[in-house]
Amino acid sequence: MGKRGTPLGIDVGGSGIKGAPVDLKKGDFAKDRLRIDTPHPATPDAVAQVVDQVVDHFEKETGASPIGITLPAVVIRGTVLSAANIDPAWLNTDAAALIKEHTGRAVTVLNDADAAGLAELHYGAAQGERGLVLVTTLGTGIGSALIHDGTLVPNSELGHLEMDGHDAEHLAAASAKVREDLSWEAYIERLQRYYSMIEMLLSPDLIVVGGGISRKSEQFLPQLKLRAPIVPAKLRNRAGIVGAARLAADLAG
Repeated sequence: MGKRGTPLGIDVGGSGIKGAPVDLKKGDFAKDRLRIDTPHPATPDAVAQVVDQVVDHFEKETGASPIGITLPAVVIRGTVLSAANIDPAWLNTDAAALIKEHTGRAVTVLNDADAAGLAELHYGAAQGERGLVLVTTLGTGIGSALIHDGTLVPNSELGHLEMDGHDAEHLAAASAKVREDLSWEAYIERLQRYYSMIEMLLSPDLIVVGGGISRKSEQFLPQLKLRAPIVPAKLRNRAGIVGAARLAADLAG
């Protein structure tokens, strides 16, 4: 293995593929991240070629260290099993094997919200928490990560719970507030219903809220009436890269 302490995290999104080596002690980038536009169509091979570019860019810092990759999809043992927010060509693709073939590196692939959850667990708002922690990201959709006593329960997909005959994310994601021009009061009412449903089903000990809208957390989190504490995420847009790198390093031993 190459230089310890500088695994590479790469976050594959709909508009950009972002990567950076990660300092595992600090839980932060060891060097400024690189962003490359996501190719269109974003087929597995096209994305793998961009991942190659990111890996080559940071070769000096990362050596042969492992790579953690996030995808906006359900990922089980490296294979992509959903394609709601990703090119349909990814369905049933062994993404870990594909990227390992391209890069020659040890590769871990996981859901993007799960990566954010791991980052908050190890370095952010859920650090040191026991019991059941739910990390949600409010953005275009609602991503979720469930962590029990420090262990990730992967691929929870709680943005797809039903509310009023719709996926909850259609009504309660940050994009719904923009799309429908909702007032904070109207949006808070939807979030209250969503998180109350989560509490009824799971009884989490802590809820962490990320996504870009969490920068305005004082506008809505204090108004939510829940049994569990609900707090803003700390790592913001660094979370996916940091969490992916951390898991890749942990699995590589």
